[in-house]
Amino acid sequence: MSDIHSQRDLAYVRTEEAPAMPAPLTVSGPIGWMRENLFPTPINALMSLIFGALLLYVIWITLEWSVFNAVWSGEDRSACIGDGAHGACWAMARAKFGQWMYGFYPFTERWRVDVVGIVGVLALVPMMMPSLPYKRLNGIFLLGIYPVLTLIMLTGGHFDIGLSTWLTVGAFVAAIVIPILLLGFVAKIIQPSHALIASAAIAGGVALLLIIMSIDFGLPYVETSKWGGLLLTLVVAVTGIVASLPIGVLLALGRRSSMPVVKLFSVAFIELWRGVPLITVLFMASVVLPLFLPPGTSFDKLLRALIGVALFSSAYMAEVVRGGLQAIPKGQTEAAQALGLTYWQNMGLITLPQALKLVIPGIVNSFIGLFKDTVLVGIIGLYDLLLIVQAANTDQKWVAPQTHSTGFFFAAAVFWIFCFGMSRYSMFMERQLDTGHKN
Repeated sequence: MSDIHSQRDLAYVRTEEAPAMPAPLTVSGPIGWMRENLFPTPINALMSLIFGALLLYVIWITLEWSVFNAVWSGEDRSACIGDGAHGACWAMARAKFGQWMYGFYPFTERWRVDVVGIVGVLALVPMMMPSLPYKRLNGIFLLGIYPVLTLIMLTGGHFDIGLSTWLTVGAFVAAIVIPILLLGFVAKIIQPSHALIASAAIAGGVALLLIIMSIDFGLPYVETSKWGGLLLTLVVAVTGIVASLPIGVLLALGRRSSMPVVKLFSVAFIELWRGVPLITVLFMASVVLPLFLPPGTSFDKLLRALIGVALFSSAYMAEVVRGGLQAIPKGQTEAAQALGLTYWQNMGLITLPQALKLVIPGIVNSFIGLFKDTVLVGIIGLYDLLLIVQAANTDQKWVAPQTHSTGFFFAAAVFWIFCFGMSRYSMFMERQLDTGHKN
């Protein structure tokens, strides 16, 4: 009898590992995520149902207006007027699309804008992908060659570079080169040889730029007053973004400097530009600045706006970067000094990379705010995307009840796409650069 029981017991002994079973649907996958995040408690479940129903209602109303009841074709406003026209008037958007993209840029020359855009995208996409090589060459092209290419393609090149221009640019370069030389030979913050190399590179680069700008490339000249739409919005936003980060870093370092003159200048600059709204800066650049120039001197309105936007955004960027610098422990600097690193070696290799990584959300937040603030250039007569959409809405050929809503919906969608893209890319970079240990 005992042998029978022992045989029965041995029959249930497993001789091999059981196959792995998938997790139950109630704890994994979409259903598990919903149970954990949306319906963990009765109160959370009720709130999730209420807000979910509200979200579905908003999505349905938007799709019904913008897609299902929209008018997609037509030659004038008659297509968007009538009992059946209760949705968006995309026929007007199709007719005005070129103007919204290029402004008043000549139709036969719009291929130049397309070339600039395509080259910019082809150069920017590899730069944004960490796994691709040749980042240094790509960065040199984007920051050194591409801006010159853009300036020549959009304007046509062949600028009138006279003696007065050379003298003015020379004075501006001297205002940059002389402090670098003083830092190298007197303050000894950088090595004198490096100061000479940097000064020669700046002077040579500016001289080469002026020579290239004086060449006639055979392209018709297009004045900046004809730029508009998304083209103008991107020019203002990209210029402000590219210029604000390096200037902001220098201002943040200057504000933390132990040199009284440098610190005083940085503090005064930051507080001055942060103390006035951007619209005031644009008015000053457009109306007041020409009063201080010699009689007969012409200063392009768009260039004035670009300088004002760049300086304004640089002041805010400086405070963002300074917050990151203050978050770095003092021991990092002390360790760099113990290794014999110079000030700029410490900043370039140790402190700044860590500080900039910490403030990526703040930097991108400033970029997004600057991109949206580009609509303020319409105050000084520059036809950005929003202003040119408003101008298109006044066209008597397309005046209809839904044209205004359609134009503003289009502008809002464009701004949302760019801002959302910057936000998602910043989150991607945070994950790529994260070196912390999360529980």
